[in-house]
Amino acid sequence: MSGELIVSISGIRTETLSAATDFADAMDGRGVRLSLLVAPRLPDKYRLVRDEHTQDWLRARRDGGDAIVLHGYDQAATKRRRAEFAALPAHEARLRLIAADRVLEETGLRTRIFAAPQWSASDGAMAALPGAGFRVAAGLSAIHDLDRGDSVRARVLGIGEGFRAEPWWCRALVMGAGRIARKEGTLRLAISAKQLGRSGPRQALLDAVDLGLYHGANSEVYRSMSEPQSRAA
Repeated sequence: MSGELIVSISGIRTETLSAATDFADAMDGRGVRLSLLVAPRLPDKYRLVRDEHTQDWLRARRDGGDAIVLHGYDQAATKRRRAEFAALPAHEARLRLIAADRVLEETGLRTRIFAAPQWSASDGAMAALPGAGFRVAAGLSAIHDLDRGDSVRARVLGIGEGFRAEPWWCRALVMGAGRIARKEGTLRLAISAKQLGRSGPRQALLDAVDLGLYHGANSEVYRSMSEPQSRAA
């Protein structure tokens, strides 16, 4: 049985949309779908509701088979400079989830899949997800099906947004991707759209994707385990 390949992009906004589009075109040429990690608010006063061009692009990608994944509300650090959902109690996490969900519904991008900023969610955040309507939580080391209570163990290999982006790390990522692909495991690759604007990180992700495909990995997106493969969630 072949492994799976899941490729995600975060931080998509006006300033990074061109790099994200270029990378998405390269993935289309390889038959690889994307999981697009979306937050209603980002630093520097960015608001998704005001960015109609990015909204249009995200909806078109989703309609073409990509998956939309909620990636926090505003990605602001909370306690001890930790990522937004890394240390929240359940009631605070639920308030942020509901607020984010409303924005995605307003923009036509509502999803039942969640990945916390920097892939870090507290026990309280995990407990709040089902009550807020979410069915899947993608964490740093596992993908959790919240309906079934099942998990697939697989660690994210990423560049940017909590991961390093230096040349040595990019080389290590490619080597790690090759090892996972050879073992026919679930290969999870992630990159921030900002890093896609740099030739080194972008090429490293392309090389890692190509290694996965070379070893027979099937392109997938984040989805409920109860759904058939090769369908967006």
